Amino acid sequence: MLHILCSIVYAILGAFQFATGFRRRRPGWHRATGLLLVLCGLMVGISGLWMTLFYPRVDGTGELLLYIFRLMFGSAMVVSILLGFAAIRRGQVVQHGAWMIRGYAIGLGAGTQVLTLLAGEIIAGPPSELSEALLMGAGWVINLIVAEWAIRKRSAHELARHQPILPISKKTEGSY
Repeated sequence: MLHILCSIVYAILGAFQFATGFRRRRPGWHRATGLLLVLCGLMVGISGLWMTLFYPRVDGTGELLLYIFRLMFGSAMVVSILLGFAAIRRGQVVQHGAWMIRGYAIGLGAGTQVLTLLAGEIIAGPPSELSEALLMGAGWVINLIVAEWAIRKRSAHELARHQPILPISKKTEGSY
């Protein structure tokens, strides 16, 4: 129950954290909600890891591969959120944003898994345990690829905005 409730809060409120205009107009809201989302995100990741480790596995849900994926991506989500929180405490805003984007992307993996499982079933029929595990893993991987693309696009934009103006050298001054 805790996993589901925290997932809902994390998914809905988390989207507003990445809206630049909203974040700039309401920095206090961003900070307060961010603390709540750190707690919710950690609860989602930790409770997901706990369920993976201690709940009995359901037949037909993949054996070892899905178990490994859940441990790997759940751990990556927790680590990403902790690194993002640590970065903002050090004043490293760009790194904070990058780690939080990664954590959020992993957290939204379940939504993408619905699409990858649906596409797999439409294309190849009902999945085997192995193909189901691979399709679920694909949901997390797709989200992380999109997250890395967004981080790099954002970083390039930040670099362009903060690029110093280079002085004209003596050699080129008279050539205009």
